[in-house]
Amino acid sequence: MKDILRSLVPSTILEWNRARKKQLRRIALDKKRNKGDTWTAEKLTQQLLDGGVDPTRDLLVHSSLSAIGYVEGGPSTVVHALLGSIDADTTLLMPSSPVVTLQAEHGLEEFDVAQTPSRMGAITEVFRTEFAHARSAHPLEPVAAYGPKAIDYCTGHHTDATPYGVHSPWRKHMEWNGQILYIGTTLINSGTSLHAVEDAIGWKTFKFPIYLPKSRTFKVTSGQRTVEVVSKVHNPEMSAKRECDGLIPLLEKEGALRHLQIGEAKALLVDAAQMKSILLKAYTSNGVTMYTTSGS
Repeated sequence: MKDILRSLVPSTILEWNRARKKQLRRIALDKKRNKGDTWTAEKLTQQLLDGGVDPTRDLLVHSSLSAIGYVEGGPSTVVHALLGSIDADTTLLMPSSPVVTLQAEHGLEEFDVAQTPSRMGAITEVFRTEFAHARSAHPLEPVAAYGPKAIDYCTGHHTDATPYGVHSPWRKHMEWNGQILYIGTTLINSGTSLHAVEDAIGWKTFKFPIYLPKSRTFKVTSGQRTVEVVSKVHNPEMSAKRECDGLIPLLEKEGALRHLQIGEAKALLVDAAQMKSILLKAYTSNGVTMYTTSGS
């Protein structure tokens, strides 16, 4: 219900409220810094490992820097902490979408893989510009990646009919037995992998019209080459009906999700492959989706 009500609020009011909250968080963080109440990479890494992050499995991270508390060194410290929690042959991934509005309202004239900023938070932008080895070339849901499989994850994303198809990092991460970490955020505002489950079910036969009938064409530049990428975009009417957090009890009960704390932030750690398996089974047996979390 909360998500539905939020969808009815004018975007200008939502933007004002987000700016107000950011300002209040900055004030609170300044107070923590002045008191010496800070988080270091070493402290955060230990929390990650104690919380259950598996160093051997590729890690996809959604994050809110301000939720962690005052971090000594800022976003790059968080990235170093994340890298400190995984092995050298493990790949770290982060969303790097340039879109914060509805996909149907995407207004970028051109998506430049190397230059267009991520709008998924300060940590993701620092990761994209200072750490990542590759970034996928999809204009709606690109992913940045660091590690030995970075290029494998990012190759071919722009060739799918939707942002979450078989060539997307989102789907590959599930198929390759990855783990997802939500730091200071939850499925409702960072549940991108849930869309990959929908596509795995089959977006053409999915019981709800999750995409608008007509695809959109975007200009995408990579290096000296500019191509046109054709992609489906989400149906805003269905987006307003999402109740993603309603899936948390099911995933927790089945052992695919655990709660932990990173810095001062509440966090979730999810087994991506198990999440896919559980939700596919729940959809087939009882019609469970992010729009009908109790089934139908």
